[in-house]
Amino acid sequence: MTKADLTLYLAAPRGFCAGVDRAIKIVEMALEKWGAPVYVRHEIVHNKFVVDHLREKGAVFVEELSECPNDRPVIFSAHGVPKSVPAAAQAREMIYVDATCPLVSKVHIEAQRHADNGLQMIMIGHEGHPETVGTMGQLPDGDVLLVETPKDVATLQVRDPEHLAYVTQTTLSIDDTAEVVAALKERFPAIVGPHKEDICYATTNRQEAVKAMAPKCDAMLVVGAPNSSNSKRLVEVGARAGCSYSQLVQRADDIDWRALDGITSIGITAGASAPEVLINEVIEAFEKRFNVTRALVETAVENVEFKVPRVLRETA
Repeated sequence: MTKADLTLYLAAPRGFCAGVDRAIKIVEMALEKWGAPVYVRHEIVHNKFVVDHLREKGAVFVEELSECPNDRPVIFSAHGVPKSVPAAAQAREMIYVDATCPLVSKVHIEAQRHADNGLQMIMIGHEGHPETVGTMGQLPDGDVLLVETPKDVATLQVRDPEHLAYVTQTTLSIDDTAEVVAALKERFPAIVGPHKEDICYATTNRQEAVKAMAPKCDAMLVVGAPNSSNSKRLVEVGARAGCSYSQLVQRADDIDWRALDGITSIGITAGASAPEVLINEVIEAFEKRFNVTRALVETAVENVEFKVPRVLRETA
């Protein structure tokens, strides 16, 4: 049977960002330095394939510090943790390594600086997401107000409208966040924003690549996990940018081939915590069924690298 022709557009940048790369490296280096088991509080990054791979090497994933023994190292995930978590680890005299993405740490520092200057903090983010929980946990309970949509801004009860500042989760949709920021500025003209955009370079770059790719495609697939905020935003950005069929898949096995019947072009990208091996798996699945011509849609070149903590660079 003759295979149908298919143009496969591949977004660039896609997949792993520097913060995810660093977090995975931290777990691997900790296992090399201290041996197994090494405990990790929360999924190090939101990707089952990555987590399972590290689990096989000897990482033990837990939700709370209370599940960790005192005599084994613990790593805090790339999403960041409330201040109470390292404080509890110190109190128990545990060895701990913070794998928080440096761009998330930047938001933590901003929040603290604004609070020290007497400004009440507003966070734009998704309720319950580990990054939001970690950022809000930099300040005492109740000190940070959370908003997700422009509608939330209308009902905010603030201490003093003249003394406010906002920060954002790093993995949000650029366009959605701009709408919330506009609503905040309209209601609170004196509000202070970040010195530099909080949404990270990797989130921005992946969304821009999708915006460039989506109008060319009959369908678009985002390789990523259902609990990955930045992956879900890519699906939404693709749909908004003109690709009516924009879906999230974790692996090639998740592809709904019936829904793709009759397509002549497909766009493929991946969230910042999806490894290239899974992207290649999806591409190979299309190459088995179609006569594929690949086309790269590149909107930026990334060369960011973050150092791992000193404790892991020192020899045992």
